[in-house]
Amino acid sequence: MKYLSVVEFAKKLNLSERTVRNYCSTGKLKGAFLTGKTWNIPEDAVISQKENKKGSANVLLEILKEQKNMKLKGGIYHRTQIDLTYNSNKIEGSRLTHDQTRYIFETNTIGASKESVNVDDIIETSNHFRCIDFIIEKANNKLNESIIKELHFLLKSGTSDSGKDWFNVGEYKRMPNEVGGNETCPPKEVSQKMKELLSDYHAIKNKSIEDIIDFHYKFEIIHPFQDGNGRVGRLIIFKECLANNIVPFIIDEKLKLFYYRGLQEWNNIKEYLMDTCLTAQDNYKSILNYFEIQYR
Repeated sequence: MKYLSVVEFAKKLNLSERTVRNYCSTGKLKGAFLTGKTWNIPEDAVISQKENKKGSANVLLEILKEQKNMKLKGGIYHRTQIDLTYNSNKIEGSRLTHDQTRYIFETNTIGASKESVNVDDIIETSNHFRCIDFIIEKANNKLNESIIKELHFLLKSGTSDSGKDWFNVGEYKRMPNEVGGNETCPPKEVSQKMKELLSDYHAIKNKSIEDIIDFHYKFEIIHPFQDGNGRVGRLIIFKECLANNIVPFIIDEKLKLFYYRGLQEWNNIKEYLMDTCLTAQDNYKSILNYFEIQYR
């Protein structure tokens, strides 16, 4: 049998080398094996879905739940709360620093600052911590409209937006909106589109990271809420990764532009967003390695 290198196989299928390596390491390319640090891929290998093994230990989720209930500082729960909240809010324009985000989580204070601080940034940071607790507790619950709306309600409660009658906190948008200058789903169609999206998503028996990312793209295209769609969408990603025993990931500031490009080009070149998310996943794996947490 003839074997191809990652470079050769990537060129053959018009994929990125990063994606091919991920397929090899996750068992999606049957027959691929390592010689030293080099992957050998059968010339006729096809990409297959690696099924999740039911009953396999979801170590990360159990540790997150345990440390949340213990209110433990300095562990993976503490690190995830701060990093996910800081980065997701930063993408949406929050001016709070990483240290200020940490102070809010640890002490419920903002810390000293020479610059003025937007009150909504503080409220949404505190609210985002509650959202993360919510997705940890509800990780194994089937994703539905109620959970998605609850995330939006938790995120936006108490903000200046929540005082606007038209804003509809915790409910779908009433007014048309755009994302990146692109049109989104009209308000009157949102409810039906969300039901269809969830139905199609749950029709997938064994969900992969690509299925979760695809859901994220379609969710952002619908843009069901007046504001907060990006943060709610990224919280859903984290929840669904935990639910399917997939290592989750956090899109940080360095990956922001690649993330936007990936969303913009998803229908044309899926590898852009896949590679960005897989890079973010590798970053989170390095944190899990530091805390000596096992993952699949």
